[in-house]
Amino acid sequence: MLTLDGYGWRHAGRRAWAVRGVDLRIDRGERVLLLGPSGAGKSTLLAAMAGLLPTSSGESEGVLKVEGRPGIVFQDPHSQLVMRRSGDEVAFGLENLGWPADRIWPRVDEVMREVGFPYGRDRRTDQLSGGEQQRLVLAGTLAPRPDLLLLDEPTANLDPQGAAQVRQTLREAVEAEVTVVLVEHRIDEVLPLITRVVVLDPGGGVRADGPPSLLTGPLGDELAAAGVWVPGHPIPAQRASAPPGRTLVSTQDLRVRLKAYQDLEVREGETVAVTGPNGVGKSSLALALGGLLRPAAGAVVTPHGPPHKWRAAVLATRIGSVFQNPEHQFVTATVRDELALGGTPPARVDELLDRLHLAELARANPFTLSGGQARRLSVATALAAAPRLLILDEPTFGQDRRTWIELVALLASLRDSGHGLLIVTHDSALVSVLADRTVQL
Repeated sequence: MLTLDGYGWRHAGRRAWAVRGVDLRIDRGERVLLLGPSGAGKSTLLAAMAGLLPTSSGESEGVLKVEGRPGIVFQDPHSQLVMRRSGDEVAFGLENLGWPADRIWPRVDEVMREVGFPYGRDRRTDQLSGGEQQRLVLAGTLAPRPDLLLLDEPTANLDPQGAAQVRQTLREAVEAEVTVVLVEHRIDEVLPLITRVVVLDPGGGVRADGPPSLLTGPLGDELAAAGVWVPGHPIPAQRASAPPGRTLVSTQDLRVRLKAYQDLEVREGETVAVTGPNGVGKSSLALALGGLLRPAAGAVVTPHGPPHKWRAAVLATRIGSVFQNPEHQFVTATVRDELALGGTPPARVDELLDRLHLAELARANPFTLSGGQARRLSVATALAAAPRLLILDEPTFGQDRRTWIELVALLASLRDSGHGLLIVTHDSALVSVLADRTVQL
């Protein structure tokens, strides 16, 4: 079904190989969980298997052979959407494959139901939340019934109900003997669906390959230390060291677009987690609190007035925002330039590069980073101007165990030094470890 012999890929303009020396054979019907630390090349390898790495965008070595038709769900679903209407998005692949017209729309309706998409065909794709986009992209990928299903963290943007629905869809794919290669950090939930685990070594090649049971015992401990999410390795809580201080931001009868919100506040020295189902308006709330979206009614209150009225340069020094899609806030050609934007002192840039494990990528194009690396860069850009209030939308998305722990420790240290944090998240581990209060929408 799929054979790799010494396969490697290097992005154009990069010295280091994204993935190298991979020897692997995957037979038809296998369900493979692909693991490895952030930056080990998991997403790159999936893109290669899908035939999405043209020679014009980099350099390859070795051999990669794929039998059958692949389908892929990217780590960032927004980057995969091409149509305005949701139904057209799902039908797009079927039309390109020449399906008869009388079979297309019944299949579209069927697969949208399978993934639990909450709207009809006419829903505009630019009105969907991140989790709803993820379900729609999965529907479009499943619609043509691919032989090889490649999934890059398919539940990362989903609420618990949506994640369970995706796992049920995977079970149905297994019953249909579809070959599955899955990158996923929620290992506990997917292990029952998996027949094999492959661990990539960031230095190149395959570090471990075998049944799911290899994640237990000494090897599991070793993999956890290397940054792989392994069941049975709890993370200690990071509780606030002092009572919270003055209020940094609060809301009064706030309404954003058509959604009305309960009143809330974020104080110095505390972390407030915002949770809730996909599409309930968590990201819109974050944008309004961060001064990036004008309220339709009510007020966002700060000691300096409504944040949506501040000049951009002032806003960056008072409120740092991390978007759900990190690429949406990248505007320069290198990681270093991204952090230096706005006059950040070179010493501060170097400090952030080291602290967020981005120093080796300082000259890299931000748009060639892995999902986990891009997320850390977006956090670093929010920290560059040292704002007192940080608003972070899914900050732990795409992180391996090591960088997750270090990122959470960084956020905890900021909170303990008097910063206020508001975090939008589906990451239950993050809530249990870091949140001082939780607001359920």
